[in-house]
Amino acid sequence: MAHVHEQVDFTVTCFILHPTEPKTLLIDHKALQTWLPVGGHIELNEDTDEALVREVQEECGLPIEMISEKFPGEFPGTKMLLRPEIVDVHEISATHRHVNFAYFARALSAQPVLAPAEHHDIRWFTAAEIADPAFNIKPGIRANTLAFLEKVTK
Repeated sequence: MAHVHEQVDFTVTCFILHPTEPKTLLIDHKALQTWLPVGGHIELNEDTDEALVREVQEECGLPIEMISEKFPGEFPGTKMLLRPEIVDVHEISATHRHVNFAYFARALSAQPVLAPAEHHDIRWFTAAEIADPAFNIKPGIRANTLAFLEKVTK
């Protein structure tokens, strides 16, 4: 029996809250043809915090403040990392999966910058727009984005 070797990549996602309105930022991803929060692959030389900072800057250019927190404490030779709000494994193809660590943040500016090489569009969404089937948002992303908005706008 032949064994199919699966590719597993580790990724980060950042759900970003608008600075003054109950909206979140999504990008229209060219390759995946769907609306997603900003994020991407963790490089081999990065930890999750470093990947998160890099991906946010590459994908939207917004200054942010983290809502997700680090477990308290400092120890020699140890770096405490932000605790993910959501951890999941999702299928990209029959032989490719992503292990994703998702974090919550608040934007300090309402003016994101489109990354035209990767995205068709970038915009702020209300909860009603996220729930609207007219927007191509996968069910898991839709549910997680609505849960994020509900949690951070209480």
